[in-house]
Amino acid sequence: MEISASGRLEVRITAADVGKRVSVRRLNDPPTEGEKFTDTVGVLASWDDGVLLITRKSGETVHIPEASLVAGKVVPPAPARRRGPAASYEELAHVSARAWRPVESERLGEWELRAAAGFTRRANSALPLGDPGLPLLAALDAVRRWYGDRGLPAYVQTATGAEGTQELLCAELERLGWTREVTAELWIGALAPVADRDEGAGVVLSREADDAWLTRYQRKGVSEVALKVLGGRSPRSSEAESGGGPSVWFATVPGEGGGAPAAIGRCVVDERWAGFAAVEVDPALRRRGLATRVMAALARRALEEGASAAWLQVEADNAGARGLYAGMGFAAHHAYHHYRSV
Repeated sequence: MEISASGRLEVRITAADVGKRVSVRRLNDPPTEGEKFTDTVGVLASWDDGVLLITRKSGETVHIPEASLVAGKVVPPAPARRRGPAASYEELAHVSARAWRPVESERLGEWELRAAAGFTRRANSALPLGDPGLPLLAALDAVRRWYGDRGLPAYVQTATGAEGTQELLCAELERLGWTREVTAELWIGALAPVADRDEGAGVVLSREADDAWLTRYQRKGVSEVALKVLGGRSPRSSEAESGGGPSVWFATVPGEGGGAPAAIGRCVVDERWAGFAAVEVDPALRRRGLATRVMAALARRALEEGASAAWLQVEADNAGARGLYAGMGFAAHHAYHHYRSV
């Protein structure tokens, strides 16, 4: 908190600081669980009609009456990561988008509208990475029309918690009545330590998700559209026509007696990045190191193709996965969210 030379707390932020990262202390009235003050750190999204709206790293929005402020200051961006690869939000947004391609996409200025017959929100949401070329309200109307023409709900994927993320857009979407349905985190780490965790013995790698792999995949009734998304090729993209683009691998640990696989995984190699997804283990065989074995095998293949860094996405409430990935050296880079139009 800002403290003056006389030792008193001071509010050193104004409405002119909207868009900046701030730290504020407010008075609880009445005190909450005996606590007189509450501290909040995040991006100042708005300051209107005597109320501050601050978006935290998690994407949570906090409304703070101006009259309750006792201290506040602008603070620098979140400190640089102490381990693992350096990466900007924009780089990771592009890499993660290429790893989960829709079957149809269209540009709206610098936004990308993505559709895949409703298979996952990631492949059926607008990705706003810059200026849509229209005022925001007009851009959101265009998003609604585009998805409505395809019989799909309109989603916008946003991010918070890193330099260059979209706290202001999140606050505006919430003000306009869009509903945040999903929040998860994107974690990053060095790739070599993942490969060193296990020898990866008994893991079968393939370029395609075969019938056996799909029997373990958590999304049942996978359609042809879903197979195209999983395979990483969009039939309407220049990458598909040229045979270029990210390199996709599927891993399988065969089950006993030819049944469903004991474990599976997917990895997309894109220049220096390897993205892990769909790491799933037979519930009866968990805590036996199978997920680690799958990721190690995929990591070794990614290293052979020139990758050096890794990323993955994990739900905030998946304690088991978070513990596994933290043990491998991964750490959260930013949170991402899907907002649905009313």
